[in-house]
Amino acid sequence: MLSPLNLLRKHGVRPLKRLGQNFLCDPNILEKIVRIAGVCDTDTVVEIGSGIGVLTALLAGCARRVIAIEIDRRLVEVLKAELGGVPNVEIVRGDVLAFDFAAARPEGGLGRVRVVGNVPYNLSGPIVLKLLDARESIDRAVLMLQREVAERLAAVPGTKSYGPLSVYVALYTEARLEARVPASCFVPRPEVESRLIRLDVRREPLCAVDDPSLFRDVVRGCFAKRRKTLLNNLRQSGLPLRPEAVPTVLEELGIDGKRRAETLSVREFASLSNRIGRGQTS
Repeated sequence: MLSPLNLLRKHGVRPLKRLGQNFLCDPNILEKIVRIAGVCDTDTVVEIGSGIGVLTALLAGCARRVIAIEIDRRLVEVLKAELGGVPNVEIVRGDVLAFDFAAARPEGGLGRVRVVGNVPYNLSGPIVLKLLDARESIDRAVLMLQREVAERLAAVPGTKSYGPLSVYVALYTEARLEARVPASCFVPRPEVESRLIRLDVRREPLCAVDDPSLFRDVVRGCFAKRRKTLLNNLRQSGLPLRPEAVPTVLEELGIDGKRRAETLSVREFASLSNRIGRGQTS
């Protein structure tokens, strides 16, 4: 297969900035992604943003099935021209945010589903949340993200990078930061450094959460203004929690209201969410 730059020239395609198109061209990094994904010949791989198909071709060489998702009509035509004859590659034109990951699961439950993607940096948050929502259909995800975003996903309590996404990711996956990838590895060069992250879906969530939707609302409410205390943020959160009941609820859970959200563990967020969900606080 031609290099990414030559493929773009061959098909007369120019990357679109509005779609966050920066094509990975370093063969060592491409091979590293496949290794980290741990793909074998019984696996199905869902590739987010297949672009011009360079990584797709590598994945097809070791997976049972590759579902290549691409939203750009021009690039779908490139994929069809270059990989349309590869029997285990299924090219899907569409938005990954609308993709049904449950449909990718092999019949009979044999084989795993791995997600791989060079994610458009402006869509990192929504795509990560989509994967978490589809966690019952996914075993592992290996994503190329803006370095700061990747580090945010893997951040731990008490650090500057720790935020809502860190909490959501830790509840359902084990996050592991992988290689840092310089801008020189892409065509065109992005203005930021990138990093690979591996997310292994937990068999069971880290702790019990009664209402996942409320849990997210509680976490967002606690982080609404990072410099404010939990007490102040929760009083202004709009959650089903009377402002005057906030001190009592926090005291009941053994959480100091003067703390800030970035100091709370996932388990503490879960306890708070479950307590609010039980009612008698509104």
